[in-house]
Amino acid sequence: MKPNPGGNEQLTALAGILLVLFLAVEGATLLNVEGLLTVHVFVGMFLLPIVALKLGSTGWRMASYYLGREEYVRRGPPAFPLRVVIAPLVVASTIVLFGTGVYLLAVHETQGTAVLLHKASFIVWFAATSIHVLARIAPMLRGLRARYPGLALRLGLVAVVLVAGAAVAVGTLPAADHLQDQLTGQVDLDAR
Repeated sequence: MKPNPGGNEQLTALAGILLVLFLAVEGATLLNVEGLLTVHVFVGMFLLPIVALKLGSTGWRMASYYLGREEYVRRGPPAFPLRVVIAPLVVASTIVLFGTGVYLLAVHETQGTAVLLHKASFIVWFAATSIHVLARIAPMLRGLRARYPGLALRLGLVAVVLVAGAAVAVGTLPAADHLQDQLTGQVDLDAR
């Protein structure tokens, strides 16, 4: 199979645009997270496979570049600050943010140290990811418009990831609902 850095760039762009869209929905839930916790968790769980796809496609590009694969080396690395400062912050904070979110759902916690870590990682993640998105928006749009061999395969992979996201989100919906009920009880919203 011939290396296809353009195809990888396009797959990364497809995952990126999905993340931008669904993260906007996730961000909107922060305006009233106590009342929208079920939606917040549902969207967060839906995002897991998309995040994995994005981390995988960018990880592939990075590994291919540093392993000296000619086609990737010819394209060059991302700008130095993005590669050395922003990318590690985005990856680490993404792992902590989503990892703590999954943990909180699994142990049914709505307060405590893990919640604080989730919130703190969001602040780091939001700052680093905002810089990343602003720096990569033009290449992402070019990648979406370009025509590279294997588009049907990439679109199929994206479809599988979306179905997987929906399955994870629906499968964890009862736990998300339980968290919402637990939080609502804590802040006494159900009291009459």
